[in-house]
Parts: sequence; structure tokens; C-alpha cells
Amino acid sequence: MVLGLGLSFIMEGTRMMKTDFAIAVIALVMTFILLSNKRVPAMFALIVFGVAVALVKNPGLVHELAGIEFGLQLPRMTLSEMTWSDFVKGTLLLGIPQIPLTLGNAVIAVTAENNRLFPQHPVTEKKIAISQGLLNLFSPLFGGIPLCHGAGGMAGHVRFGARTGGSTIILGCHLLIVALCLSDSVLTLFKIFPTSVLGVILFFAGLELAVSARDVGPGKNDFYTLLVTAGFSIWNMGIGFLAGLVMQECFKRKIFKV
Repeated sequence: MVLGLGLSFIMEGTRMMKTDFAIAVIALVMTFILLSNKRVPAMFALIVFGVAVALVKNPGLVHELAGIEFGLQLPRMTLSEMTWSDFVKGTLLLGIPQIPLTLGNAVIAVTAENNRLFPQHPVTEKKIAISQGLLNLFSPLFGGIPLCHGAGGMAGHVRFGARTGGSTIILGCHLLIVALCLSDSVLTLFKIFPTSVLGVILFFAGLELAVSARDVGPGKNDFYTLLVTAGFSIWNMGIGFLAGLVMQECFKRKIFKV
């Protein structure tokens, strides 16, 4: 499943890079060179490069950024605005179809990824599921969107230098500042990150996820199960999960051989 998710990120990253291929190639080469450089973090260089490209290609963006104003806007309770129609639509049309992807990417895959990258701080699927459940019980009360622990996000953070919990605290503080003080200017802020450069970041996050599949096991059956699961996971994480279970049971019961 992690391999399938990684491959899907790589595919989406390359699609985004095609929006400005020349810029993407420069960012790609620069990232490869700086990945192991401890003095100049690759992510910092990408951000500076992306902002410079955005300003050169869209000079008017400078005036838009100059017009940004800080204005504190606290969250407000939205539960009273919710109707039964909203609840039914959210549950049947959005919540239930999301279960396979959340289970695969945000519970199973992120647990495996965390325990591979941080074996000294292991987590379980139960802990991950409970933490996400609590977040999503309280977030909607203030108009928040669904939240999850994504394996791709973790892989991207680690690939670009994050090694401790302090990195997520720093990220959280930045997000709080943007949400509480710059919420009216979010779309303008997004313009300073070119799609092609974001594609490079997603591409490397996918590489970090996909490369973890090298430890699948020595047997041909293991590798076969890996490929079947990954192939279906690119399409749908839930179906990939079921396909992998079926393949594993078939090999275990010797229903067929490869």
C-alpha cells in the first residue's frame, strides 16, 4: 500500500511538473544536489527558488503581497448552522466513501511509515485511529475540514530534513498564524508557490514512500503480493488493501502458485 501511494504521488508530481517543465527540471536537479547538504536545506532552497520564479513570472504579485494585512479572526461555532440534510450528505456522500482511503493511507500506511522511520517511537493503528477520530469530532464544531495523519506528508517532511517533533510544532505555528491572522489572503499566499515546484516536492515525497517497499521480503510470493497491492492502491487504497489480503491468503492456502 505504501508503494502504491508512493507511485501515485510520483505520477501526480510529474503531472504538476509538466506545467512548467524547465523550472521543474532546475528544481529537481537542485533538490538532488542538496538532499544530503546539512548547511543548505533542500526545502529552504526550493521555497526561495519557487518564490523567485513566481515573482519574476508575475511581477504584479509584489503589489498583491504588499496589500496583505494582518487581522485576527477567531474560529466561530458552526454547529448551529448544520442541518440534517448536511449531516446525511456529509455521511453518505463524503464520509463513507472516504473510509478506504483513510484506513489505507492515514492509518495503516502512516503507522508502517512511522515505525520504519522512527522505530524508537513506535505507534499502533489503534492510537492513530483514535487521535484522528478525536480531531475530527472537534474540528467540525468550528467549521474545520476533515483531518488525518498522511503517510505522504510524513515522508516528505523526513525527506526534506525533519527529524524531531519540533518540526511539526514549527509547521503548526505557521499554520495557526496563517489561519488566524491571514485567512483573507490565503489564495494570494498560494500564488508564491509555482505548481511545478510543488510537483517536485510531491515527487520526492513519493520516492521516499516507494523506496520503503524494498524490505518486502525475499520470496517471489511476497514481491508478487506487493505488486498486486501497489497496482490496485494507485487506483484506490481500500481496494488495494483488500487485493493484498486476498493474494496473501491465496498464497498461504496454496490456492495458486507463481
